[in-house]
Amino acid sequence: MDMKPNSDIKLLSGNSNRALAESIASKLFRPLTDARVEKFADSEVWVEIYDNMRGEDVYIVQPTSSPANDSLMELLIIIDALKRASAGRITAVTPYFGYARQDRKHLPRTPITAKLVANLITTAGADRLLTVDLHAGQIQGFFDIPVDNLYATPVFAHHAKDMFPDEPPMVVSPDVGGLVRARTFAETLSTDLAVIDKRREKAGVVAEMNVLGDVEGRTCVLYDDIVDSAGTLCRAAEALMERGAAEVHAMCTHGVLSDAAVDRVEASALKSLAITDSIDQSHLAKNSKVKVINIGPMLAIAIDSIARHDSVSRLFKKAPVS
Repeated sequence: MDMKPNSDIKLLSGNSNRALAESIASKLFRPLTDARVEKFADSEVWVEIYDNMRGEDVYIVQPTSSPANDSLMELLIIIDALKRASAGRITAVTPYFGYARQDRKHLPRTPITAKLVANLITTAGADRLLTVDLHAGQIQGFFDIPVDNLYATPVFAHHAKDMFPDEPPMVVSPDVGGLVRARTFAETLSTDLAVIDKRREKAGVVAEMNVLGDVEGRTCVLYDDIVDSAGTLCRAAEALMERGAAEVHAMCTHGVLSDAAVDRVEASALKSLAITDSIDQSHLAKNSKVKVINIGPMLAIAIDSIARHDSVSRLFKKAPVS
């Protein structure tokens, strides 16, 4: 989709994913705002914005990814700096919303940290949040400001059609909790759906995996929103191969990829793992099984739509490509 330059937009980047911010800026034909986001010797965050922000419509590109606390504090302090600089409207663009998995109390005396983070962003002075594939949709209700939650489904659908031009793959949800997300992706590809039912021996330890659906002879794509340690994903790929799948790929929006996750993927039955650049992946080897898809075009169109007071829902129907 072609966009006309919008001189009313101001783009500002923190340090968590500057490459994505530059991709968005390129699509919007706008430079990134001249600013300094650094740390003092004692690790306190220091922000100084050199451009005039008075009355401006400002978009801060800052996923709250690892190191999560540093990224979050940068975002909050940038928001505060803009508020004190009399910015007209401040939108936090956090493609990956950290702490989203702590969205409920699953044990006594535990926090709901996703709600706490929502309060912090709102109190700091953000007027709006733009994010991608929230881990739990109800997190939108944690905010008292508008939230635009984009979906990576159209982007992955475009990628899947390029990978499998002759016949769409079978979509597999790696757990029952992600079934709705996987069903939406399967419907987008007009293909079949299967699900893996996990039986846990104890917290963090999967004792058994049952595949619900006939995957024999099929090319399968495991579809999820987050891949962290990749342990469950690799076990799921192994279970599918044991039940006769021809080959197994995976597509996950947010590549947290903590600890030895990439090594696990490389050694696993997975043929490939596609993730978006919602989290900076510049450290990945180019010959890795892990492939990174740019969502800068999608976010650029969303920002342009918000700035022009147009509909954002059009992004759910078609994948913007660079």
